Amino acid sequence: MNTVVIGILPQEQIRARMLAIARGEYQPKPDEPRIWFTSMKSLAEVLSDDNRALLGVIEEMQPESISSLAEVTGRKPGNLSRTLKTMARYGIVELRREKNHVRPIARATTFRIVVGPVSRLGKSAALPNLTPEH
Repeated sequence: MNTVVIGILPQEQIRARMLAIARGEYQPKPDEPRIWFTSMKSLAEVLSDDNRALLGVIEEMQPESISSLAEVTGRKPGNLSRTLKTMARYGIVELRREKNHVRPIARATTFRIVVGPVSRLGKSAALPNLTPEH
């Protein structure tokens, strides 16, 4: 499974980047983040130790449904479903509808985090170059 690159920037910088891309003023490089979070805190909530372990179980066991994943992990189906939906919004998990159930599929299990600079006032300066240093 490929490593997914995740970026962290304040919301206004994420928005400015997306608008620059939409206007054709900026072309993202292939190794730049495709998934964005506005803070380390929000990233940590989605990729907590428990949730990364959950991704490992999904990849290893390839459960047929959220219910079967709940049985294997001992997590309550409702809580598990909410967690998976959050991870699906970020593209980390795919929730594939099949017949009469939803099958969770891990789209990523390893991550590289790219953090943009933040000024003393808590806002990024200019749109940072997020290309990794070589």
